[in-house]
Amino acid sequence: MMTNKVSRRLFLAGGSAMAALTLGNWQRARAQAPAGELNLYSGRHYDSDQQIYDAFTQATGIRVNLIEGEADTLIERIQAEGPNSPADVLITVDAGRLWRADRAGLFTPIAQSAAPNLYSAVPANLRHPNGHWFGLSKRARVIMYNKDLINPAELSTYEALAEPKFRGKILVRSSTNIYNQSLVGEMIEVLGEPATEEWVRGFVANFARPPEGNDTAQIKACAAGQGALAIANTYYLGRLANSSTPEDQAVAAKIGVFFPNQRDRGAHVNISGAGVVRTAKNPESAVRFIEFLLSPQAQEIFARGNFEYPVREGVPLHPTLASFGNFKGSEVNANIFGGNNERALRLTDRAGWK
Repeated sequence: MMTNKVSRRLFLAGGSAMAALTLGNWQRARAQAPAGELNLYSGRHYDSDQQIYDAFTQATGIRVNLIEGEADTLIERIQAEGPNSPADVLITVDAGRLWRADRAGLFTPIAQSAAPNLYSAVPANLRHPNGHWFGLSKRARVIMYNKDLINPAELSTYEALAEPKFRGKILVRSSTNIYNQSLVGEMIEVLGEPATEEWVRGFVANFARPPEGNDTAQIKACAAGQGALAIANTYYLGRLANSSTPEDQAVAAKIGVFFPNQRDRGAHVNISGAGVVRTAKNPESAVRFIEFLLSPQAQEIFARGNFEYPVREGVPLHPTLASFGNFKGSEVNANIFGGNNERALRLTDRAGWK
């Protein structure tokens, strides 16, 4: 078993969700795999994920050796390890990082004939066109608003946020953040680079303050009236609403969620995703593992554990997410906007979004 680690190893009690996974449809649909090991490098840092890994071990006898770290660090580590890398599966957040890992040649393609369950579970826009990686969970990047300061009837699209009526009202983190790069990367694909740069200039002119902090910081500043609108991923608001801290709950109560572009392409949807590492020593177990992550039971833990949207249709949402309402998500392929991240960063730098 691997002993070195990038950050921390998690051990959680199984609970009822694990029992459901262990006894669920996935186990009945697949033959019991022989005991073995799987080496997982993961850029996700959520305690609930360990429930899924432990359930996979119970269902298959395959032990998951977990190495956690920042996504870029893990990508660099696999590159440095070369053919001797012990990594079998890489999980990371944001399509931009999946694209970077793929560009570095870290993933091996999985043919549809070899793993039809992966292709049927994950919509085409949330997986690599040639099966190099598959989305595991969705993150909607939306407009959040202070209910006392904004009438949601004023809101419509991302593009409209550049209009003068929103001067001094917008809160958003730095353009160096990969979530923002992917949002702008999608707009480059939809609008073209010149129109996107013009939009960014108007967007920046409407900032309530220079970018600082993470998505949680934007939501808290919005609730405090430092701005009236915040751009953030929905799961950050879910965390605040379900916090044990009354102050966090009070922040969430002041914030409304608006899904932009519902009359055209839909709201921007990013992903976390996984791929089998090209030099994997346990490739068959790696494919089984990713199939397990996309089982209905595992998808529900993803959704409930971190307030994310499942990629698989028909999986129940956390009640907080359900309270935000149904929405239309963009179908721009995540591989496309992930590949536009570098262009997006250069564009936002030119346009003054630091």
